[in-house]
Amino acid sequence: MAQRCYVPHMVKRFTKRNEGFCCLHCGGEVPAGSHGTIRNHCPSCLYSQHTDIDPGDRAATCRGLMTPVHAYYLSGTITLVHRCARCGFERENKIAQAPGVAPDDLPRVYALMRESAHTAPVR
Repeated sequence: MAQRCYVPHMVKRFTKRNEGFCCLHCGGEVPAGSHGTIRNHCPSCLYSQHTDIDPGDRAATCRGLMTPVHAYYLSGTITLVHRCARCGFERENKIAQAPGVAPDDLPRVYALMRESAHTAPVR
């Protein structure tokens, strides 16, 4: 059974790391976040990598590819849910909507939200 961990409600430790990276899914160069945001997924394909136990600590040993599996809107924020393809760990991440360095691909996010409406649990 997949491990479920919705981080925004559970984690008290957060290490700010605003670093660019190369996407392991699509190969795109992902710049660091802007306007006070911290980038943790590719803005083009929305994939991430399982690198953290607590956000920013880089302590996870799995290093599996995190697939975007759900997206939902709540209180003015769109949130992605990523699931690790290797170990099943799940984590929520807000999308980058503000103009600036590499905002998320909104048509892709909206498509994921439409798909999620039929499969995601009610929040």
